[in-house]
Amino acid sequence: MKEIHKVNLLYDFYGSLLTERQQKFIELYYGDDLSLGEIAEKFAVTRQAVHDTLKRAEQTLENYEQKLGLVGKFTEEYKSLGDVLNLLSHYQDGSDPNGLVLAKEKLEQILGSRLEFN
Repeated sequence: MKEIHKVNLLYDFYGSLLTERQQKFIELYYGDDLSLGEIAEKFAVTRQAVHDTLKRAEQTLENYEQKLGLVGKFTEEYKSLGDVLNLLSHYQDGSDPNGLVLAKEKLEQILGSRLEFN
């Protein structure tokens, strides 16, 4: 996964746990594609301060993911749903008569893992 996509995904899950300053810098750098210099100018700080804040924020996001694993679970479920779609497509086009049964089993696995957390 590209770094920008990884940070954006981590931010979607854990961004509200960052400081306001870290949130703003992440949004400007990764979301609005501003340079370190542009952010520094906007906040009247050095480029190094922006860089350090971004690195601390990224590390904080990574730490949350290591502890909670929400992005990993989301990614795994997303891939599983893609597998279900493929199974249903193969069933529909006649290339896999067991596709419907396999898709149902896969969905039950996904829902079963979700129920473990509720």
